[in-house]
Formats: sequence, structure tokens, C-alpha cells
Amino acid sequence: MVFRKMFGLKAGSSEPQKPTKKDKVAAENAINAVGNLNDNEERLEKKRALLEKKMDEELAKAKALNSQNKKQQALLALKKKKMYETQLEQTNNLILRLNEQRLMLENQRATVEVVQSMHNAATAAKQTMQALNVDRVDDLLANIGEQNDEMMAVQEALAQPTVMGDMDDEELAGELEMLQQEVLDEELLKPAPVPASAKADGDVSKLPAAPKTSQVDDELADFEAELAA
Repeated sequence: MVFRKMFGLKAGSSEPQKPTKKDKVAAENAINAVGNLNDNEERLEKKRALLEKKMDEELAKAKALNSQNKKQQALLALKKKKMYETQLEQTNNLILRLNEQRLMLENQRATVEVVQSMHNAATAAKQTMQALNVDRVDDLLANIGEQNDEMMAVQEALAQPTVMGDMDDEELAGELEMLQQEVLDEELLKPAPVPASAKADGDVSKLPAAPKTSQVDDELADFEAELAA
């Protein structure tokens, strides 16, 4: 409640109120009070310096009069010195009190400024959280999750094997073997070439003999090797 009054806040309110005329007068009075304390302290410092000077003068006078065997005058000088000492002690106490008052006001002003800053920061944080809206954060996280799921689905679809990858290797091997057999059959059905010299002489014995079975197997093996390469 004390801080709310200092900051002009109503009970249950988090928003600072505009400073009233009374608040402005109080702040101005505090500034003027610090200024007056500084002026009084400066004046007392001058008074202290003057008292210390008079004390030194009276002490020197007392010594001189005592050396001249003027006891009464020397005692009077010492009494004046003692009086100045009393005034000096009072002046020092006043300066100390002024310092305490000034420090108290400065600390109060610093405390008020710190607490005001903390209050403003807390109010700003509360307004920020209200503007943030937890529901919006939940929607944002949900949208991000959906986008991540869609991207994973796309990546999985791209990773699926193509149509070429779905072909049956055994089926293709059987088809290749049938092609090899067809080529072999065509080679076997071709007539053997007749040499030109045999055609001219009419000597059938010079015609090349039919290929043996082992030779056919060798040619088939060579053909399969070429296809495999």
C-alpha cells in the first residue's frame, strides 16, 4: 500500500496513474531540500575553517603571553580557544546531521526510482504475456507439427522404389534365356556356306562338315557370356 501511494496507484490496479499536483510538489520539495542541505553544509564548512583558525590564533597568543609572564591574559586566551573548540564540536555535529539527512533523501529517491523501474518492468512483462496469447502459441506449434508431418510424408514418398525397382528379376532372367534360345535356333537353322572352289568343281566332299555338338555348345557359351557382359 505504501508503494502504491508513492506511485499514485489505485488498489488492485497494475497501471500507473498520472502524477497529481501533490506528487509534483512533493518531488520538487525533495529536490529543494537536498539543495538546501548542501548550501547549509557549505556554510558550516566555512564556519569550521574560521573556528579552527581562531583556535590556532588564541593558542599562539596564550603561548606568547605566558612567555611574557602575563598569566591572566594567557588564561583568557586559552578560555577563548576552549570556547571556539566547543563551537567547532557543535559545527561538526551539525555537518554530520546534514550529511545524514542528505544521504537519507538521496537513498529514498534512489529506492523510489528502482522500485518504479521494477514496477514498470513487471507491468510491461504482464502486457507482453497478454499480447502473446497462449492459444496463439499452441496454434503455432500445431501448425509447425503439421508441416513437419507433411514434409516427412513427402520424403517417404520420394524414397519409395520406382517401377523399374518393382520388376521381378527371375521373370526377366527367364525372358533373357528364351531370347538366347531363339538366337541359337536361328543360328542352327542357317545353311552351312559352300566354298567357291567346291561349287566350281562340283565336289561335294569338299563341303564343310556339319558342326559338332561340342562346337555348338561352345558357341552357345560364348553367346551367353556376351549377353551377361
